[in-house]
Amino acid sequence: MFFGGGSGGPGAGHPRMPAAGNHRSQMDYWDDDEYGKIYDHGVVRRLLPYFKPYRKQSALALIGMTVFAITSYVQPFFLAIALDEYVAKGDISGLTGLALVFLAVAAVSWLAYYVQQVAIAYVGHRMLYALRVQMVAHMQRLSLSFYDRHEVGRVMSRVLSDVQVMQELMTSGALTILADIIGLFVIVGILLYADVPLAMITFAVVPMMVGLMAYWQRKAKRAFIRVRMAIAVVNGNLQESVSGVRVIQSLGREEENFRRFQGVNRENRNANVDAGRLTAAVMPLVEMSMALSTALIVVYGGYQVVEGNVGVGVVTAFALYVQRFFEPIRNLVMQYTQVQRAMAGGQRAFEVLDTMPEIQDAPDAVDLDDLRGEVEFDGVGFEYVQGVPVLKDINLHARPGETIALVGPTGAGKTTVTSLIGRNYDVTSGSLRIDGVDVRMISHRSLARRMGVVLQDPFLFSGTVRDNITYGNPGASEAAMIEAATAVGAHDFVSRLPDGYDTVLHERGQNLSVGQRQLISFARAVLADPRILILDEATANVDSHTEMVIRQALKKLLAGRTSFVIAHRLSTIREADRIVVIDDGRVVEEGRHDELLTLGGHYARLYRMTYEQHGNGRAPSAAEYRDVTAAPG
Repeated sequence: MFFGGGSGGPGAGHPRMPAAGNHRSQMDYWDDDEYGKIYDHGVVRRLLPYFKPYRKQSALALIGMTVFAITSYVQPFFLAIALDEYVAKGDISGLTGLALVFLAVAAVSWLAYYVQQVAIAYVGHRMLYALRVQMVAHMQRLSLSFYDRHEVGRVMSRVLSDVQVMQELMTSGALTILADIIGLFVIVGILLYADVPLAMITFAVVPMMVGLMAYWQRKAKRAFIRVRMAIAVVNGNLQESVSGVRVIQSLGREEENFRRFQGVNRENRNANVDAGRLTAAVMPLVEMSMALSTALIVVYGGYQVVEGNVGVGVVTAFALYVQRFFEPIRNLVMQYTQVQRAMAGGQRAFEVLDTMPEIQDAPDAVDLDDLRGEVEFDGVGFEYVQGVPVLKDINLHARPGETIALVGPTGAGKTTVTSLIGRNYDVTSGSLRIDGVDVRMISHRSLARRMGVVLQDPFLFSGTVRDNITYGNPGASEAAMIEAATAVGAHDFVSRLPDGYDTVLHERGQNLSVGQRQLISFARAVLADPRILILDEATANVDSHTEMVIRQALKKLLAGRTSFVIAHRLSTIREADRIVVIDDGRVVEEGRHDELLTLGGHYARLYRMTYEQHGNGRAPSAAEYRDVTAAPG
């Protein structure tokens, strides 16, 4: 369970790292640059199960479409009957009756249109709601290593943009496509029933259109996939720019960052322009085909009228039906753009769902509800990249309730050690046991319930102070919440806020100072009552006064818990039960503060450097360290 926010995360210094050892996720191949090589016709098949709960509504929509298509496309046929049967004979009574029938058919058509619109919207929105919920739920279960390797913006693009284009298809798009397909079958039947030779002339241009469309589709597929790739890159770049705006401004890199965004946004613009050009190019072909077919009908039909073989009404109706015949074809061409976007979006969305968590419970995993907090590393080795060891033969035993401080240079492997305890990754070699049980045999849920992590950058959620403190224990009472806040020194400043514990926080708690946000994250950890607690640079971003307040809070926070504390400020960890020095992935020293100073090794050198940077006057020598630690009292 996380009570703080990211400080670079496990494996800092190994950006976009693959999984440890051979535990490779399918998302290692989640490369948008390769995406255009794939066109998965199984997307529609994957969508079908989402329709199952709405079979009745889907059937109602299909019935509505069919009735609408029939009643719409028979209407020109009334014109043929009126001209040839009633107008030509001067039968006003029959013409009036036909007009009433026509109005009745039109009314049925309008009702069917309403039914199909409501039903398909009902099904489409609920189906895509279920898909998006499933994606978010699945992403909650993905291992942290997944998020180490993939930009947040691109992940968000798959959940939001890609599902959105599918939603557009499954609502208005699907309605239009199905209605046009049904309408096309209806109109073909009507044309064949009315006059076979005229129908054949109408159909004569179809093979030419099919050939042109096949050529266009090959071009369009690549163009629309390129569009989806481009918008994902824009989303990733924009998310990074917003998240890192303070760094960008502090280093004066606004102009360079803007140029970078212009570059990716220009590619997105060009991709959309190219796709639009393809869409625009195909429509004149459809219009020309329709014009050619109409001309043939007029010439041949006029000849047949002159010869007395057909009536004027039939030829007039056929001229109208040519427009109707090419209308669904034209609509399908226009919808093809949307279908292509939806297919590409579907591929990308289902790739997320197909990504299996790298860390999964063993079939016989056990729950450790009464966790004592004993942690033992036995010859543990770990690799982010196969063949590049990060941890080497780590042996470490933490007794229940003991506070272990991990110190060492940046990149030594300290955060990786704590990441293995929470099983964000699995060890590559050796074993890691908690309460004598291999961590791989403990259910992830029971382990997460009894672990807490407070990181360098405290993460607060949107909502109130109360919501954030009780996040890990939502059933906690008011008294328990206040007691936790008081224990870590947060109650006083929270009480001074405009609405106390009901004060609404801005995004990530930006209306609080860093120190205040950290104290709230401490209170959250205390209220959740973890048995194993990890503090990763929890005091790195605060001033000396706030650090002193937090150090007092730490005494309450660490009491009775097995704790692992990572800090570059050695003043933070002097009171630890044991200090473990890690360098180049190995444990090089271990002992109490005074013991390690007397030893005069790695820790003593780190302490001396800290003293020189933050102390007043010269740094004591190793001999003076020994004199001080040997002095009585």
